Amino acid sequence: MRIGIIGTGHIGGNVARQAVRAGHEVILSFSRHPESLRDTATALGPAAIAGSPADAVTETDLTVLAVPWSAIDEALDQAGVLSGRIVVDTTNRFGAGPGPAAGQTAAEYNAARMPGARYTKSFNTLTARFQAEVADREPETRVVQWLCGDDADAKQTVAAFVDSLGYLAIDLGGIADCAVMESPRRPGAVYGEEYRRADAEAVVAAVRAGRPVPPLPSYY
Repeated sequence: MRIGIIGTGHIGGNVARQAVRAGHEVILSFSRHPESLRDTATALGPAAIAGSPADAVTETDLTVLAVPWSAIDEALDQAGVLSGRIVVDTTNRFGAGPGPAAGQTAAEYNAARMPGARYTKSFNTLTARFQAEVADREPETRVVQWLCGDDADAKQTVAAFVDSLGYLAIDLGGIADCAVMESPRRPGAVYGEEYRRADAEAVVAAVRAGRPVPPLPSYY
């Protein structure tokens, strides 16, 4: 696939590196220093190019939004029309900027900022450093990247992408039901924690049944 990356910091940069390693092409975008985008693309090799956020939307199969919370509006303004485009939101609500209302997930809030987008959320629960360290483990120890969204076909495409990078995509459900995968790290949530298949499937069952998630797993 051709992957658009809006924001090439820690999370976006790791997704770009893993995508190129997996055989995808990437378009890197959104930097206050365009020369740094070109340098990053050069370092990644011929499968990577620098472009604009609009290029990262219109010239790709899916777009990864990986900017600080306070920069989301600016990034979306530069990205342009998202209608019909698959977007993977990796952001977490830290720092300045407006946020969701009481009882609203951050995914619901951000999806409303992207009218018409085929919105999904993933890559947001683990640090970029950890994601880089654990990419492409053996199947039985692969680390979960949680996934939510209301568009089943979009989630299938994103899950295939996530899996191609060496992680295990686990669908947690719709954007109204994904609070447990959102920041901050806290009891009763999966944010900030490592999960593997069996424990992740137990979490999904609990969320769908309206029960608290099981106790945190321990793999050490």
